[in-house]
Amino acid sequence: MRLHHFGVALALGVVMSTPAWAASTITVWSWNVAASALKSTLDGFKKQHPDITVNVEDLGNQQVFDKMLAACAAGGDGLPDIVTVENFEAEIFWNRFPDCFSNLKDLGYTEEMQKKFPDFKRTELEVGDVAYAMPWDSGPVAVFYRRDFYEKAGVDPQTIKNWDDFIAAGKKISAANPGVVMTQADFNGDSEWFRMIANEQGCGYFSNDGQAITINQPPCVATLEKLKQMKDAGTITAADWGEKIQTLVAGKAASELFGGWYEGTIRDAAKDQAGKWGVYMMPSLTADGPRAANLGGSSLAIAANSKNKEASWEFVKYTLSTTEGQVTMLKSFGLVPSLLDADKDPYVSQPQPFWGNQKIWADILSTLPKIKPARGTQFQSDAEGIYRQVQTKYFSGGYPNAKAALDDAAQQIASATGLEVAK
Repeated sequence: MRLHHFGVALALGVVMSTPAWAASTITVWSWNVAASALKSTLDGFKKQHPDITVNVEDLGNQQVFDKMLAACAAGGDGLPDIVTVENFEAEIFWNRFPDCFSNLKDLGYTEEMQKKFPDFKRTELEVGDVAYAMPWDSGPVAVFYRRDFYEKAGVDPQTIKNWDDFIAAGKKISAANPGVVMTQADFNGDSEWFRMIANEQGCGYFSNDGQAITINQPPCVATLEKLKQMKDAGTITAADWGEKIQTLVAGKAASELFGGWYEGTIRDAAKDQAGKWGVYMMPSLTADGPRAANLGGSSLAIAANSKNKEASWEFVKYTLSTTEGQVTMLKSFGLVPSLLDADKDPYVSQPQPFWGNQKIWADILSTLPKIKPARGTQFQSDAEGIYRQVQTKYFSGGYPNAKAALDDAAQQIASATGLEVAK
């Protein structure tokens, strides 16, 4: 009899100690390689939380953005439990729909956990005392290069310290390898190169407090001037994303400047070029200038009206704030961790066969602490559209100089946003 009661009490104790959210099904919206990377963490997560089922839906980048906007406008109706948010676009959501997403601090996102991530990744994800999302992957910029093309031209990438060195190297490499381009940029449909070099120089569309327009500040002007020099010298040729991949696969690209996530793209698209690639730090505007920037990267946010907040938090916490979760995604799909501790994982310091046995992840991740924040703000879409038009006009001779071009961009952004141009 006593044994029977003891058994019941023990059983009740087990039930009582099991969280109410343990048997939950949560849904995540993501896209492409990011969705695949999340799926790669599910086995590890399941070992810790066998009763939580995670459904990762790959909707495509634009679809996720559009559906999130529509759902938040409808008071959160139709959102899944967890959404992937690109850092650069994040503030559009927090500013327009401050009640659409959970404050992760209410779920257990402590100050200690926040410090696991670099400031530049958190800048756009937190407003005052609210943390709307946890940093996921980052895009520390590096130059991916073909070792064979550089060697044939007698160019040592370690001697390329500034962009003038890069131009000189490009001329040698193209001369020694007929039909090979030094590098490419989507000058018609993107601002990628401007944003990368401007961020390296500590400049961007907006000030770090998001209250002023800084696109016409001296470092941004110097960036645009250098871009035109590289374009006019033939160092950079125009190509959109698809054309870049074609050139890459055809073995006609000597270098690609991109966020670290591009590693997976090269490894996947150009499997037959294994061993021929390497990585070096992005050049600067001066010989001893800064050589770190970020392009791209995302975060995970939890919907405010999710019925599975605690279970969702467990998944976000495991996937993004543990080395196991982050390095699993690095190994499988080349998603670069934002987690600062990830560089201590043995995998990060392993030679990578595809990259000529270079320890590329140790090299790429070493730049994370040096990256300066860059604000997208809620006006990112306006600024981006205006800059692209000004860039096209400037490259075709529509402005007397880069300062005039960016002064015009600043005034247009001011008209569109109501923000003042920084003095």
